[in-house]
Amino acid sequence: MELRDLKSFMEVALHKSFTNAAANSYLTQPSLSKAVKKLEEELRVELFDRSTRHLRLTDAGQIVFQQGQKAFAALSELNILLDDLRDITTGEVKIGIPPLIGTLFFPEIARSFQERYPKVSLELVELGAKLIEKLVEEGEIDLGIVVLPASETKFNIYSFIEDEFVLFLHEEHRLARHSDITLTELKEEKFILFSEDFTLHDYIIQACEKEGFTPDISYQSSQWDLIIELVSSKLGITLLPKSIYHKQTNENVKVIPLKNSNLHWKLGIITKKDAYHSFALKELLKMLNEGVSLEKYMNCDMKNEPLTD
Repeated sequence: MELRDLKSFMEVALHKSFTNAAANSYLTQPSLSKAVKKLEEELRVELFDRSTRHLRLTDAGQIVFQQGQKAFAALSELNILLDDLRDITTGEVKIGIPPLIGTLFFPEIARSFQERYPKVSLELVELGAKLIEKLVEEGEIDLGIVVLPASETKFNIYSFIEDEFVLFLHEEHRLARHSDITLTELKEEKFILFSEDFTLHDYIIQACEKEGFTPDISYQSSQWDLIIELVSSKLGITLLPKSIYHKQTNENVKVIPLKNSNLHWKLGIITKKDAYHSFALKELLKMLNEGVSLEKYMNCDMKNEPLTD
């Protein structure tokens, strides 16, 4: 079996079409067809079900595709391993961070790391924590900063930062003069939450349900600043970590502490268990576990000890 034939098969499988695979690669459609046919003959199996409008992998095709992913993932580590062996400190680290976390912490993380390793680039991927976990597990990104808890069987987990949730509301809201407030007092309110791809979406709903009510959600967004703008426009209230208050600029939005609340924002650093950690990734983890200089962004304790390893 030749790697280029396997690579051709992988391209067709990913794009579910010989035509689309050719359009997105340097190979022609006849070359792809020839490579796939050759692979099928060598393995003595059919890799694609060609009886439908769109190509579908057969059972054998699924196995070859999965093993091909593993093979190319292993090959992609070759240069990284050799660079480490030669003590070359250039490279790239892909970091997955939900937008709210990225807004608060990524600029300082990037600045501090660049000062130490100017030849190493950090690539930021901003998605909800649920998707970040999936990408770390699949090896698409090297490191994620997510809302805990996370699976200890899938990830190495290091605690990072902890903050408290507070109520964000318009200064003219009926509850704005309270010194503190319970979740139960919010059961008649319109909630503005992060969208369903975000861990905080489920977290807020579950906290409210524990208090005996399901929150009435009026708006959902993937952007924290839009959520604040909606609060500023008197379209609802929201619950967010206290540290975001120092980033927002709406003067008519105020925060009120939650009374008798167990709502805490616990962030963790995750990497895939048993995966290779490049030199650059190890150094970034070391820096993050030292706490960087993030205290100025929030009034909460830094937590640096590893939870699992």
